[in-house]
Amino acid sequence: MTTIAADAVELAEIDIIDVKWFEDGTPHELFARMRAEAPVRWNPLPDGTGCWSVTRHADISAISRDTETFSSYNGGIFLHPDQVLPLDLARNLLLYMDPPQHTKYRLILQKAFTPHTVSQLEDTIRARVTKTLDAVIEQGTCDFAHDIAVPIPLGMITQLMGVPEVDVAQFYEWTEKIEAAQRAPEPNAASDVFVQMAGYIHAQIERQIAEGGTDSLVMKLREAEVDGEGLSDPEILVFFGLLAFAGNDTTRNTLANGMHALLQHPDQLQALVDDPSLIPNAVEEILRYTSVVRWFNRTATRDTELGGQKIAEGDRVIMWYASASFDEEVVEDPTRFDIRRPKPDHKAFGGGGRHFCLGAGLARAELRIALEEITRRMPDLQQAGDVERLQSSWANGLVKLPISFTPGPRS
Repeated sequence: MTTIAADAVELAEIDIIDVKWFEDGTPHELFARMRAEAPVRWNPLPDGTGCWSVTRHADISAISRDTETFSSYNGGIFLHPDQVLPLDLARNLLLYMDPPQHTKYRLILQKAFTPHTVSQLEDTIRARVTKTLDAVIEQGTCDFAHDIAVPIPLGMITQLMGVPEVDVAQFYEWTEKIEAAQRAPEPNAASDVFVQMAGYIHAQIERQIAEGGTDSLVMKLREAEVDGEGLSDPEILVFFGLLAFAGNDTTRNTLANGMHALLQHPDQLQALVDDPSLIPNAVEEILRYTSVVRWFNRTATRDTELGGQKIAEGDRVIMWYASASFDEEVVEDPTRFDIRRPKPDHKAFGGGGRHFCLGAGLARAELRIALEEITRRMPDLQQAGDVERLQSSWANGLVKLPISFTPGPRS
């Protein structure tokens, strides 16, 4: 909970985008007050403008399913349209597309993340988790956020892309810069990263062609067609960037925050150690409870009404997933962390509709297998120091999570 009392300020004066509200984690008490008193609220911003802050589960679902009225394409997914990249380039990302363009391009990547495809990756994911734990298991201590939560999803996505293991560290640096660009005071903060990645992806394509072609996601992007035409170099680049960032950052933050939640609730952690069959449901509760992507923006394409508020064409509308996943209307006693909670209804993969996270199946598999192996090989792990949080209102991330455990053998 934030150190600022939720009932000590006037809602009309609150800029909930301000990072000060998130210094100690997601301000659930404040969101609960907003859901009760002002679920669709005009949020003032420091530049004198503002945006609509939407906090209820039902309203966020409605926005997510109405892409004709609430657009990703018009104004982008962040408050500044050029926050990470110039909008014209960022619009090549699925996250920025509206139908029918979004429908066509989603099909390109969708085949790579079908349930059947993900199930075939089970052994590959477990091998990656095993390799990650082997690197720290003999030490008896490590930084869970950096040493375990980072390598698992990052290693998986780079492996699927056909990226050499020696280049994984470079990928980590790039994804860190892309994430930081979202918090940068100036727009276009990741442009230089994408220039570097453009050169890299060209070299990767050349290498993989020279090696006779592979079944990697890089080659699938190169061979993909939309309406009979191949993807342009900028389109391949932004798809590459989406996979590198979205396939890594969200899963790592969920794993780190999920482990922190388990360490704060040792009875829940012990239950997973004693009964691994609880892990799949625990993954869903972790996804709900951590809500690592807190919000995305949409832009109204026409005058409309939501939650009794008149929204004008061109208004920015912020969907607070972190609030929706704690909405008392759909989740009983939402601030309770309960790995046995039956089918927790959450917005960890978006508000539903066309932008539901394409990699949800892969993320669930990575989280499940990671927890299976961690609880098996580190059954007595405990927190060994203070956590360090990412200072962001958008991403719920942990920079540091020290843990200790009885040293064990490498597999």
